[in-house]
Amino acid sequence: MNSNFVDYIKIYGRSGKGGAGSVHFRREKYIEKGGPDGGDGGKGGDIIAVGNKNLWTLLHLRYTRHVRAESGGKGGASRSTGADGADGIVEVPLGTVVKDFVTGEIICEVIEDGERHVLLKGGRGGQGNDHFKTSTNQAPEYAQPGEPFEEKELLFELKVLADVGLVGFPNAGKSTLLSVLSAAKPEIADYPFTTLVPNLGIVSYRDNRSFAMADIPGIIEGAHEGKGLGLRFLRHIERNAVLLFLVPASSDDVRKEYEILLNELRQFNPELLDKERLLAVSKSDMLDDELEEMISAELKGLPHVFISSVAQKGLEELKDRLWDLFTENK
Repeated sequence: MNSNFVDYIKIYGRSGKGGAGSVHFRREKYIEKGGPDGGDGGKGGDIIAVGNKNLWTLLHLRYTRHVRAESGGKGGASRSTGADGADGIVEVPLGTVVKDFVTGEIICEVIEDGERHVLLKGGRGGQGNDHFKTSTNQAPEYAQPGEPFEEKELLFELKVLADVGLVGFPNAGKSTLLSVLSAAKPEIADYPFTTLVPNLGIVSYRDNRSFAMADIPGIIEGAHEGKGLGLRFLRHIERNAVLLFLVPASSDDVRKEYEILLNELRQFNPELLDKERLLAVSKSDMLDDELEEMISAELKGLPHVFISSVAQKGLEELKDRLWDLFTENK
């Protein structure tokens, strides 16, 4: 499973060169040398990124090192225009950001199915000699060459699109929660970093509604510096409308653990703190009423809910709270 998720690809792209214009003269019976009738060259193909809702990963591009568009055809006689070069199409999952690999500049972000972005423009075709006829030059022996191609190293980064992103330390119960709330079947075990790639699940809600939830690999302190799985997963959180923090009830200090998680996000990208947040105290089936009240008092002023994936405790309330959070901001 882990090898089938690819969220980072570098590809060399080159658009097509414009076709050369034609130097040609009309040939007719009894006319040895007619006027110029050289056609224009065809346009070079573009390199285009296209959103595809059926893709969830960049895996299909893993062995694509180069994407080249065709060059435009040469102009012909009788003012005939050369054929346009075929575009080079790169299909990407929704949530993909395309950057200039060298400068880091963002070229585009693909959000909608069928959305198209020209990454590299093909060269325009050159004009044929028909365009250069003047009163003083009736037989121009000149036509334009086609414009050159563009080339660039392109970086494709996938940021998973989901309504709710699960944030927590390894072994906080994120994968278990996702498997209980949705049909997703993430790998689950009682050791750190079980989840090595983001998992997506669709959570059924009232009145046949639903929302997408992403299980992001667990955070450790220093993740923003690249420790653990580091920056590989933090980028996925940027796309989530609501962040659901999971801290197990067995934690020595639930609030402190929440603050550590929050600080990692702050260090990575302060704008993440502008998102709606909810804290779920997981594995709370082990708590009696007194312990639950004590933890709740420590979390005063912090929106929270007590849940247990195994005992199915608090899950309906959790879904209600999440639904209210991300729908009120749409």
